[in-house]
Amino acid sequence: MNYQENYIKSAVFEFERYKTLGDKTFVQLEEKDIHWTFSEIDNSVAIIVKHMVGNMLSRWTNFLTEDGEKAWRNRETEFKDAYASKPEMIKAWEKGWKCLFDALASINANNFDSKIKIRNEAHTIFEAVNRQLAHYANHVGQIVFIGKMIKKSEWVSPSIAKGKSDDFNRQKFRKS
Repeated sequence: MNYQENYIKSAVFEFERYKTLGDKTFVQLEEKDIHWTFSEIDNSVAIIVKHMVGNMLSRWTNFLTEDGEKAWRNRETEFKDAYASKPEMIKAWEKGWKCLFDALASINANNFDSKIKIRNEAHTIFEAVNRQLAHYANHVGQIVFIGKMIKKSEWVSPSIAKGKSDDFNRQKFRKS
């Protein structure tokens, strides 16, 4: 495996990991929870997902040939009128991630050195992928934190739970 393939495989792994954190949070949330905000100036889970999906569709649709900031995207509307239902939100979430994963699957040795434009700024594949990985990790972290605030003591950590590091490490390092 060459370094380009290894990098894309690693990036896909990380994107899948963040998607899974979101998925495991959504399972714990009720319909009303996706619209909860800490205050009137904060974003709900549904709004964050709407923004992420808008970003994913814009950045990853025809990403090798078109600027990642599409003319049809209106970023400001992503922060208004969230999804009406949890199933609608999850359907959009899946559509955004599919667009991303399909785009990553299209990268190969012949196009890896392509320049990707985002807001008319040239990026290497490394830069474009890293930019989006950091962006989505930030928002998934917000989604997880909001889920934790909503569920309080009923929260089930989607990763290593507080106080469970030793158990996790024992399991990982257990002799086969």
